[in-house]
Amino acid sequence: MKNMSKLKHQVKSNKYYLFWGAATIAVMAGQIYVGNGYRGMSQSVKDLTEMIEIQIELEEMRGRNGFVY
Repeated sequence: MKNMSKLKHQVKSNKYYLFWGAATIAVMAGQIYVGNGYRGMSQSVKDLTEMIEIQIELEEMRGRNGFVY
């Protein structure tokens, strides 16, 4: 009888570790997905900022000289 209870306990703990392992992998996959999305968004904002800076510089040059080279 003692061997049966040990076997049952080990099956339970095996399922416990499988569950938490799967949960950990799911959370990590979500974080990677969100991180990649954030990286893409930050690159878009960076590109937009550079375009705005170029536009401002062009307007400043036009304001000073009246024309662009």
